[in-house]
Amino acid sequence: MAIVRVGFLELWVQDLERSLEFYQGLLGMLLERREGKAAYLRGYEEREWSLKLTEAPFAAVAALGFKVNSEEGLSALKAWAEREGLFHREEADWGRPRVLRVQDPFGYPLAFYFQAEKLPRMLQEYHLYRGPGVLRIDHVNLFSPEVDRATRYYQEALGFRLTEYTEDEEGRLWASWLHRKGNVHDVAFTNGEGPRLHHFAYWLPDPMAVIRAADILAGARRTDAIERGPGRHGISNAMFLYLRDPDGHRMELYTSDYLTVDPDLPPVRWSLNDPRRQTLWGHRTPKSWFLEGSLLLDPSGNPVPRRASRLAGIPEHVI
Repeated sequence: MAIVRVGFLELWVQDLERSLEFYQGLLGMLLERREGKAAYLRGYEEREWSLKLTEAPFAAVAALGFKVNSEEGLSALKAWAEREGLFHREEADWGRPRVLRVQDPFGYPLAFYFQAEKLPRMLQEYHLYRGPGVLRIDHVNLFSPEVDRATRYYQEALGFRLTEYTEDEEGRLWASWLHRKGNVHDVAFTNGEGPRLHHFAYWLPDPMAVIRAADILAGARRTDAIERGPGRHGISNAMFLYLRDPDGHRMELYTSDYLTVDPDLPPVRWSLNDPRRQTLWGHRTPKSWFLEGSLLLDPSGNPVPRRASRLAGIPEHVI
């Protein structure tokens, strides 16, 4: 399939200045352009923008973006949308002349692109780094009321590969981690009321950068923005810190997972109530992490209707 990796996220925020103070001011992301009520940001490794903030009447997620391998790959995805009878349209955005927007069968607002204006290389301009050194977008995690169906569809229709998954004692799928780019995930599905965004994640250089992010927020007297961590996941083995931005969107700062490029790599199974699954060190997870998420938008800019999951409850190991 044509998808290479997760490429960008478009968030609606209620106060653009306040959001920029968080993403640019505290976390040090690079602001590349402001245009009306929109701002475009990136990490220090990225040659394309990966986060678009648009000031709007309410907080929501307008697009989950994926990079594809060619213009032909983009056309193949358009043909897929037509075959499936999915809403789709082509449009342009700053630096991206052709973006294919698709509302998938589960209600997620996907956006695919290939061509993108290349921004100046900043990776080795270390004297310009600010904040913890946010490098690149890594993944999105999505609440789903039907994790099993969504997982199969993304594998069979879009070519994602499964790396890890969570089952209960009855063998029912509660969460899945799927990739295209060769680490643990580009997209994950988490059981819960949905469709909604659970979180999006940016890659940091090393575990000490995760600690530095927590120190920065502490120094700025902004520890209220820290929801969970720092810690190490059992799933993915990654170091993490979960933050809530001024609109409540959940952002993960993430690093040090593992390589998954082998096509015969066996997926890792986790039991739902294994305490090491959530945090390898055994720390309990806040209940909010399992219940709260961001609204998604349909093509008309209205919230996508949400449904409760038939799998009721949350894991036992919570605060």
